[in-house]
Amino acid sequence: MVVYHADRAAHLREDLVATLVQAGVLAEGPWAEAFRQVPRHVFVPRLFVPAPRGGWVAVGADHPDFLSLVYRDDVCVTQLNGSEAAWEQAAADGVVHGVPTSSSSMPTIMAVMLAALDARPGDTVLEIGTGTGYNAALLAHVLGDGAVTSVDVDPDVHARAVRALAEVGRHPRCVVGDGERGVPEHAPYRRVLGTCAVSRLPPAWPAQAEPGGVVVTTLNRPLGAGLLRLVVRDGAATGRVLREDGRFMPLRAHRQAWADEALHRARRAPAAITRPTPLPARTALDPLSGFEFFAGLALPGVAVGLDPVRLVHPDGSWVRHRGAVVDEGGPRRLWALAEDAHRRWRSLGRPRRHRFAFTATAARQWFALDGSELTWDL
Repeated sequence: MVVYHADRAAHLREDLVATLVQAGVLAEGPWAEAFRQVPRHVFVPRLFVPAPRGGWVAVGADHPDFLSLVYRDDVCVTQLNGSEAAWEQAAADGVVHGVPTSSSSMPTIMAVMLAALDARPGDTVLEIGTGTGYNAALLAHVLGDGAVTSVDVDPDVHARAVRALAEVGRHPRCVVGDGERGVPEHAPYRRVLGTCAVSRLPPAWPAQAEPGGVVVTTLNRPLGAGLLRLVVRDGAATGRVLREDGRFMPLRAHRQAWADEALHRARRAPAAITRPTPLPARTALDPLSGFEFFAGLALPGVAVGLDPVRLVHPDGSWVRHRGAVVDEGGPRRLWALAEDAHRRWRSLGRPRRHRFAFTATAARQWFALDGSELTWDL
């Protein structure tokens, strides 16, 4: 059993809160106090960190840098490939390969989402994606155990979260189930928080919110992902894309299962056309670019690969970006669409993500640009 130095952990939590407050994503008050008091290392007893040459290295609680890694303002990857086998493999081989399937989210994004959720004592909250249980502990610290319901699809992830919550004296309602369906037996909720990304807003989430209730979630979009804050009224959820960028692992049913094979083919596929391009890959793909969100509206459904940069679509269209040159194949010219979108974005005054509203009804989900009649169906 590893014994932690309580003073060091508390000091690192204080540093983390100071970082979040200084960044302007956390205000002094109940949520700041929750970050100070809830020990993240209990919920992240081990984690994977990127290996220098690719893959992942497992870091356990006996590692000298363990607490420093846990209390960074960074995501902590806790599971690969939807199973626990990677831990045993890491112990044997050192470096393992896989796709992250569970994590403790970046504290900055957690703070931004909690602020957008604006939950107050007396509110009930449904959290989609228990994960490590750390966010559920923050919610329960401020709102009380009885106000929080959390659901996760993975029984092993759920069991570890429940144990960690109990270790810190928290007992919110945690259930195993498909988060896309919510938890109807305990609805309605005043707040719904999706801590996993969705390609479309699941109808069950606004349906299980009270009238006037709030839904906060992130979008599962390789281009143009973002945070949404929606208010539920009269059968519709309406709101905005937030200024802050947020990226989460997708709800498992919303993963692009087709993409790995398509991206692999696009790495060396013979091109139907090779041509110069004036549009750098970074302009379209970098979340810090003002154009990236708009690029996602123009190229819905694409998946993205790197080294080299590739975009692929389920219809078989693909592009391989090589500096000032692109190779394209399939029924559509994806990079030509990106170039057209960039010209249109500039003509519209270069609108950034927070200029877009979002609406979801039973029949349709769409984005709209402020001050225009332009809409894009999701």
